[in-house]
Amino acid sequence: MAVIALKPGYQGEVRDRQENYHGNQLVYFGWDQHRLFCAAFALPLPPTMPFKALVSDVITPLLASHPEGAAIDWSRAEWLRSNEPFTPDPEASLADNGLGHKTLLRLRTPDLTGIDGSCN
Repeated sequence: MAVIALKPGYQGEVRDRQENYHGNQLVYFGWDQHRLFCAAFALPLPPTMPFKALVSDVITPLLASHPEGAAIDWSRAEWLRSNEPFTPDPEASLADNGLGHKTLLRLRTPDLTGIDGSCN
């Protein structure tokens, strides 16, 4: 991603490089039409984590506090990787599913549109 500095010639240390995460990478995760979570979560995750473990061990507990969290039908979930639809391989790692450092992963749940349809 290109950076536009306010001062020509600006040089600064990049502090969010993957090597600063002790073997993990950042994966941003957001749930479309559920703005009760106001921004994507920044999750430090191992690139070797299977996608199914991401869903069961990380995302499901994160969304449990939302009133619709328990109603998610994971078999109907729609996924976007960096704003492009994709079908993850649940057995494959995050890296093998194309989820690299600072990738945005979005979840769409067609039957759920937030509390009373409010997108919250």
